[in-house]
Amino acid sequence: MAKNLPKMMKAVALYKYLPIADPNSLLDVEVNLPTLQKNDVLVEVKAVSVNPIDTKQRAPKPDIETTPRILGWDGVGIIVQKGEESKLFNVGDEVIFTGNLGRNGCNAQYVALHEYLVGPKPKNLTFEQAAAMPLTAVTAYESLYERLLLTDKDAGKSILIINSGGGVGSVASQLANNLGLQVIGTASRHETYEFSIINGASIVLNHSKDLIPQLAANGFGNGVDYILVNYDPYPYWDTLMKVIKPQGKICLIVDSSDLVDLRPLKDKSITLASESMMTKIKYNTEDLFKHHEMLTEVSKMLDNGLLRCTLTRVLSPFNAEHLKQAHKIIEEKRNIGKLVLTGF
Repeated sequence: MAKNLPKMMKAVALYKYLPIADPNSLLDVEVNLPTLQKNDVLVEVKAVSVNPIDTKQRAPKPDIETTPRILGWDGVGIIVQKGEESKLFNVGDEVIFTGNLGRNGCNAQYVALHEYLVGPKPKNLTFEQAAAMPLTAVTAYESLYERLLLTDKDAGKSILIINSGGGVGSVASQLANNLGLQVIGTASRHETYEFSIINGASIVLNHSKDLIPQLAANGFGNGVDYILVNYDPYPYWDTLMKVIKPQGKICLIVDSSDLVDLRPLKDKSITLASESMMTKIKYNTEDLFKHHEMLTEVSKMLDNGLLRCTLTRVLSPFNAEHLKQAHKIIEEKRNIGKLVLTGF
């Protein structure tokens, strides 16, 4: 049992779901420390990253919370307390983690998490660097290995990664490159082009222009074997249907903004998969323990150089003002890689 824990903690939370420009969209608050369930660990938060899912959860809707709702779904910290049946970690362990949308998140000094959502912190990374990786790395890992079913036997095949300069895209590019695939990224700015190349893309196309002639000009006139779409698939849908090879696989990680025509999939016998990092957590699936295993594997890859940290920006101290700034950057699609907050 941990000693000398405070009864209250600082957090950034919301009561109403408002545009980020509204002064009340995110508020500095003080709340009770979270209560541990039997398989939980209590983590003293050292740094958190901000993701599109944060902005989507905060997006305007009529609901009103009677108690402060704390967002934030991945980060890094130190375990200070354990539930009675928690066995994977010890008090004092430095860990990375992802969150659970059904519980309060990590935009706070402390967060309670099921121990399966926790992995060891990479030893060679700072707290800020480590905080940048859990959510995007698990999403990329599941997308490539569990949805597209990629292995090292796919070396030499091609994968098109839409938005390769973002958090998930930059990790997925590295993982696919490690397997020996030809990685074709997409970007529209010089900065995102350079970031994509650094993180494993051998070719980077301009996704603000027609991708089909660009693929042909780079030797992929017959299409690509796999596609990972890290953006709204709707504006790309017709292109995806044309450039995917027969019996290829497509994975989507973002909801479509409109209806799409699935009929072209049948002609080529295309596999269409969707990825949500929260599925195992939300539905308490039988393989939930894999989440811990993935975080552990990601930590090892970061330590042995198989994965490169994608942190690009740190804001400090951690308060409502800086969290609003982070949400605004992400909503305006101005971020490259990952943005992290630190220092309560």
